[in-house]
Amino acid sequence: MSRAKRIAITGMAINTPLGDTLGGFLDGLLAGKSALSNWKQLDVSRCYSKVGADLTGYDIKAKVASYEGRIPADVYKRLRKIVSKAPWSTKLSMLLAVDGYLDAGLFGADIDPTRVSAIVAGHNINFNYQYENRLTFADEPDFMDSLLALTGLDTDHAGSVSDVLHVMGPIYTIGAACASGNTALRCAIDEIRYHDVDVAMVVGAVLDFSPVELHAMAMMGAITYQNFHDEPTKASRPFDLRREGFVPAHGGATMVLEEWEAAKKRGAPIYAELMGVEANSDANHLPNPSEDGQSRLMAKLLKQTGIAAEQIDYINAHATSTPLGDLTEMRSIKRVFGDHARKLKINATKSMLGHTCWAAPVVESVAAILQMNAGKLHPSINVEEIDPEIDLQVCANEGCDLDMKYVMKNSFGFGGINSVSILKQPDAGDFKAGRTR
Repeated sequence: MSRAKRIAITGMAINTPLGDTLGGFLDGLLAGKSALSNWKQLDVSRCYSKVGADLTGYDIKAKVASYEGRIPADVYKRLRKIVSKAPWSTKLSMLLAVDGYLDAGLFGADIDPTRVSAIVAGHNINFNYQYENRLTFADEPDFMDSLLALTGLDTDHAGSVSDVLHVMGPIYTIGAACASGNTALRCAIDEIRYHDVDVAMVVGAVLDFSPVELHAMAMMGAITYQNFHDEPTKASRPFDLRREGFVPAHGGATMVLEEWEAAKKRGAPIYAELMGVEANSDANHLPNPSEDGQSRLMAKLLKQTGIAAEQIDYINAHATSTPLGDLTEMRSIKRVFGDHARKLKINATKSMLGHTCWAAPVVESVAAILQMNAGKLHPSINVEEIDPEIDLQVCANEGCDLDMKYVMKNSFGFGGINSVSILKQPDAGDFKAGRTR
């Protein structure tokens, strides 16, 4: 059990309105395609905000059927059975986990199931499922879902994933608001380094918003609602002067982590090396970003990993499209990176996807790794008039080619929760081309 153990990322999966394949997802990002629309199957008639990235029409039945013959028969049987009774978001967590396992080549691999961990990033995940059951209870209690006491729990996501994949190591959920995904990756590293786990899978669960949360966030001034209802694809606009709040979005992702040498021994293709993840807090329960907290954390992680600030090539920014949040992050980057800040490339994945909240660090880490391995950065779209204080290279409306060795991923959540990770491009002998397509 050594801190020196290197961490390989050997599998990834994605599900956003841009697509549920890695290749399609990357193509959409590089093309600057927006995933935003007006909410389709959520009743937002009484909500101030009407804009989101909607996955509620996703064909789960067809997705499950697509696994037949591609995964072991017993896994397919369990998946069909559990998905048939699970809440919507829990269904998607299972599909993301299966996709991640497939991508990592773990089906049929000689892996001890007692040395596999499954960590679900998120909390209060099934908001709309809970909301709909409460409406039913108010009308007729006996018509509500009889499994609510079990399936309403966040832990049911982890339990369902472990049941389908026969994971017998530690399973749990991690809640850290919009830093949940990075915090879960931090826990996954610990499982491998300190707890004899060979494979640690992190599932960034799709947050199932209800109209209640959407309206509350609008009343608090956190999300966009004053403009852009008629132009939803323009609503998420990090770095732009007209940004007015983030856009809540459906989306989830999976990352599979393994001890480096074990991954190489089994011949697993390696997407990236996870150099480290750190976290801190601002000692402020309100959603007020802190330049001190963010900069202190970025500097700490650089020191801990032994990576010089000048070695970072690209930052996948948190960049939510809030007036204060975007400025605070840019100020923090300038404080930590000094003159190098102006040489960095920075972009905002949320400009196209909206904010997938608890899953955002995992979703955007997948985006960052795909860009790193492709040697291409996607644009930050909707920057029609850049905030004059934002004078760094933020890929405004235009992507670029870039050779990347080290990438930083920032994630900052409500409640003063901060988490930052650093990823490294694997050497040519470790990476097998073609994994993104």
